Amino acid sequence: MADTFGSKQTDVAVRDDVKDYYGKILKKTADLKSKACVPGAKPTRGYIRKALDELHPEVIARYYGCGLLVPECVAGCRVLDLGCGSGSDCYVLSRLVGQSGHVTGIDMTEEQLEVARKYMDYHTQRFGYKKPNVDFVQGYIETLREAGVEEASYDIIISNCVVNLSPDKASVLREAYRVLKNGGELYFSDVYSNARISESLRADKVLWGECLSGALWWEDLMRLAEEIGFTVPRLVSANIISIGNEQLEKILGDYKFASATYRLFKLSKNSEKKGCLVMYDGNIMGSEEKFEFDAKYTFKVNEVVEVDGDTAEILKSSRFAEEFTFQPQPGCRAASGTCRAEPEFIIAKPVLQAAQQAQTCKARQLSHCLAQWLH
Repeated sequence: MADTFGSKQTDVAVRDDVKDYYGKILKKTADLKSKACVPGAKPTRGYIRKALDELHPEVIARYYGCGLLVPECVAGCRVLDLGCGSGSDCYVLSRLVGQSGHVTGIDMTEEQLEVARKYMDYHTQRFGYKKPNVDFVQGYIETLREAGVEEASYDIIISNCVVNLSPDKASVLREAYRVLKNGGELYFSDVYSNARISESLRADKVLWGECLSGALWWEDLMRLAEEIGFTVPRLVSANIISIGNEQLEKILGDYKFASATYRLFKLSKNSEKKGCLVMYDGNIMGSEEKFEFDAKYTFKVNEVVEVDGDTAEILKSSRFAEEFTFQPQPGCRAASGTCRAEPEFIIAKPVLQAAQQAQTCKARQLSHCLAQWLH
């Protein structure tokens, strides 16, 4: 599939504009001209808030992401943050992966990295570590190889409201796939549109810097993920974006946007993907009673759940394997790999869940909710 996100602007020009916007124009969160970067739909868990409270105030002040982005079950993992900025997500994860884990942040903006590196010793001492478990690399998320990021070297990749800023989304996802280990996860929050953004709007520097004119149409994410080899993107949560700027809203016209978090996994090419029964053991920190894996599956502790082949293979092959008990699925075609859950919920459009009033729609009502929102 050709890169469907090209514009008349060269990649270099877009990168330079973004670097200037986030390095020189924006000095603090309040300098943003819209509300495009909004917190995620899910509340921040207590242990994450505790880690966040330990961050240096200047690191937090230079934060521009779509809410704090921290996946579950990260202890001892190697994590890569694409577009780490001033390092807020990196330092929270530094606390959570522990001394045996490691976090790498990569960003193209010198001014942001200067802030992140400035407080490395501060956080190392604050967390009680003997040596830093975090490092920061200057480079482009489209060319991780040039930045020295090795193949199959990370358990988890996160990205927080950054992919939309790239002029070459396909390269970002290909590089993420390359550097993930088998069973690894790309867990990222970003801005999505209800249609492909026009070339005229993509040329607007302010709209691009505000995470709007570079937003992915959700269907393009699905196509890219399949082309590159990722599992079908699993929607975790979503919020409708309120621009909060009349001038920008007038320019954008009928386009609508949502901030959404997705899970994409890299599985072995030889995965069997057989459905099975699983039981969550309740040992993930912050999810002792239930584990909300995505918008479809919430696993309650010690409750047996029938899962489709894709989900079974993800749980078995990823860092979540030790958190579940697996059993064959007797008497169901899923055991032979022919029984799979309906895909429309798993690949749910980000606006689908975000459009739910008070998030009360049930699974069978989701398509109807989307139709109402789009029309």
